[in-house]
Amino acid sequence: MAKILGIVGSPRKKGNTDILVDRILEGAKDAGAEVEKVHLRGLKIKECDGCYVCWKGKKCPKNDDMLDLYPMIEDADVIVFGTPVYWFGPTALLKAFIDRLVYFNCPENRTKIAGKAAVIASPFEDTDMETVATLTAFFDKCFDYLEIKPAGRILVPGVADKGDILKKSDALERAYNLGAGLAKWPHINAV
Repeated sequence: MAKILGIVGSPRKKGNTDILVDRILEGAKDAGAEVEKVHLRGLKIKECDGCYVCWKGKKCPKNDDMLDLYPMIEDADVIVFGTPVYWFGPTALLKAFIDRLVYFNCPENRTKIAGKAAVIASPFEDTDMETVATLTAFFDKCFDYLEIKPAGRILVPGVADKGDILKKSDALERAYNLGAGLAKWPHINAV
């Protein structure tokens, strides 16, 4: 069975993004997957300054929590990227995390991420799906560049207040079912 890593990029503790990622991981775990979740809000992740040391196959010189996340990313079969929509994109927490995925750009490290699967889990306040278009395009570009296979997305409009997502039983059911399917990765078709 698959190893699934959930990344929660919301600064809100036990908020809608957290609940949505939990539901995906719950479905995966119930289907036999090994799951792990990381909250970026409590971690120290420094910005990438473009030194390109990692592109030479060397360890990133930033002495922060991202160094502990690299092995978790490498060990995962599937990564769930959870973020609300902030200014039509991911939160600053998740963007800093994604910027540091530059580590996987060099030939020595590319094989550590290429071929993995990824899911986008994004609750957002607006009810216009156009609001999330920039976010999904951003992730599509990132996944393509890193040779990660899109395996699904759960986009939930109309959730602003903490816990609003609990009123969206259809979205939570889709998230659970997506997680259950991810447990069989790579023996499922990308959605």
